[in-house]
Amino acid sequence: MAVSDVPVDLGRDEAREAAVRELSDPAYISGDPNPLQRALDWILERLGALFAGAGGMSGITAITIIVAVVVLIVIIIRLRTGRTGRALRKSGDVFGSTILSAAEHRAAAEKAAAAGDFAEAVRERFRAVVRELEQRGVLDARAGRTVDEVAYEAGQAIPGLAPDLRGAAVQFDDVWYGGRPATAEGYRQLVTVDGKVRG
Repeated sequence: MAVSDVPVDLGRDEAREAAVRELSDPAYISGDPNPLQRALDWILERLGALFAGAGGMSGITAITIIVAVVVLIVIIIRLRTGRTGRALRKSGDVFGSTILSAAEHRAAAEKAAAAGDFAEAVRERFRAVVRELEQRGVLDARAGRTVDEVAYEAGQAIPGLAPDLRGAAVQFDDVWYGGRPATAEGYRQLVTVDGKVRG
């Protein structure tokens, strides 16, 4: 195109189209990778340097290290989210936001047991035990107490009942945090512990 062929007076739209055509020329496009590609390249370089720094590490050793790291990650995730995590945390406090008397918890436990819901019956009967201990002044009424704290603190105050209280706490944990099914026999054991606490 000769210089004389270029129009001297371009309109706004014509100038924009000419600029777009000119800048789309491959000569203007940079060969630099985009930021995401640069970040990925950087990470891969660092990993390469890490493995290169291991010197004479054999392929079997490298695979063993990678497998060990993967297993460690799986274990950490499992401990934090799975049944194991629930069992280790035993975190739920005994009552939540419920405020009932020991008698009311006993009634709720009996109603659940009559309906065959032994998991709920176990929970409510354990709550009755704890509330009874609080009402009798053995334990101070404190929100957020865990079942393990109940067994320990009440066992210190009433050493003769410590094994029964520990067994009740373990049963509660097994059912509510360990995923074990509740049974009528387990519920009857809690009723016995409740009777001892009341006596």
